[in-house]
Amino acid sequence: MSTRFDGRVALVTGAGSGIGAACAARLAAEGAFVGVLDLRAAAAKAGAAAIRARGGTAIALTCDVSDEKQVEEAVGTLVASFGRVDVLHSNAAALDADVYGRDRELDALDPAVWDRTMEVNLRGAMLAVKHTVPAMRDGGAIVLTSSVSALAGDTVHAAYGASKAALIGFTRYVATMYGSRGVRCNAVAPALVLTPTARRALSPAQLADKAAERLLPWPCTVDDVAALVSFLASDEARCITGQTVVIDSGTLAHRPQHAVHQWRENQ
Repeated sequence: MSTRFDGRVALVTGAGSGIGAACAARLAAEGAFVGVLDLRAAAAKAGAAAIRARGGTAIALTCDVSDEKQVEEAVGTLVASFGRVDVLHSNAAALDADVYGRDRELDALDPAVWDRTMEVNLRGAMLAVKHTVPAMRDGGAIVLTSSVSALAGDTVHAAYGASKAALIGFTRYVATMYGSRGVRCNAVAPALVLTPTARRALSPAQLADKAAERLLPWPCTVDDVAALVSFLASDEARCITGQTVVIDSGTLAHRPQHAVHQWRENQ
């Protein structure tokens, strides 16, 4: 593993599992001091402990990213420990059954589900940026987690998709506002990432549908996303800012007929 983040300080939100945990581990393996932030204290502690067990440096931070005071305190703890922030990966999202699981058809949508989705996915990213940019004293890199759901419609999850679409616009604004200070901001837009949670939540038929949508034989993994996030946060991407990079095994690269043909061939 490279040492391209030696001496740098990274904050990863939603880092207790899935993509966030993989990104925190990758940044730490490449030399970063990492703040592992999650709403679930036990998950944050476990993630930080796993990094330390592999020889890295990490602290656990517990925070509801939609609560400004909690975000400010978490960033303050990280800065007090390591002096600054160089990398922010804002990944936290409302994916629990009470929010994402109830984000169904609009004509039956509880506005509370819409509001909580926006609070975590969009307001949470805004607050993370607001409180980390002042600590990026020598410039820095911000990577937000959007989704292919921001780029194509579906029959469910309008709140989630709308929040992720807003993050793409927010990415450009952050890049524009802080580029003169040497702060870059980009977004990644994954398709379905087959985490253990996703495998448990989807039926075999649903997994087959997702496979039919892809051009490549393999789906994205958390490590694939972590590799992209690490690149965008590194000096190798020093001239890339304001961009959204899709990582989806070709899901959005083709006309719908491809999926139709795949479906017909399998009948």
